[in-house]
Amino acid sequence: MAKVHSFSITKQGDQVSYSKEPAAVLSLLRNGTYTVTITRAREPRSIDQNSLMWLWFTCIEQETGTMRQDVHDYYCKRFLTKDIEWNGSTEIVVRGTSRLSKEEMKWFLDNVQADALTEFGITLPLPEDRYFEEFYQTYK
Repeated sequence: MAKVHSFSITKQGDQVSYSKEPAAVLSLLRNGTYTVTITRAREPRSIDQNSLMWLWFTCIEQETGTMRQDVHDYYCKRFLTKDIEWNGSTEIVVRGTSRLSKEEMKWFLDNVQADALTEFGITLPLPEDRYFEEFYQTYK
């Protein structure tokens, strides 16, 4: 397998910085033709977001009697489905939460929070909310 040489680029306003000097990285390449692709880095969901999600699902489990893994699967099916083309037909795929970015996870949690209130009358607080510590102690 070919060795991968990489460096990151950060742009803030008019300033561009590199994790390694591009010329130094490029000088390591063997002779040949290369294609360079630049993709924006994604921050994966945070541990805090994941912990909050499972705390909320524990609350919903205790309040509704539905196992928290089933609550997770339900909300993934409800909010994380997408249609893909597969072998000439359209298939529905359900994404999990483990590969969501921070922004996608925030969107997912916002929808879970709204649905729990609408469907079950359950208020799911955020860590900065006034009664979060009490909520945390109840459902941890």
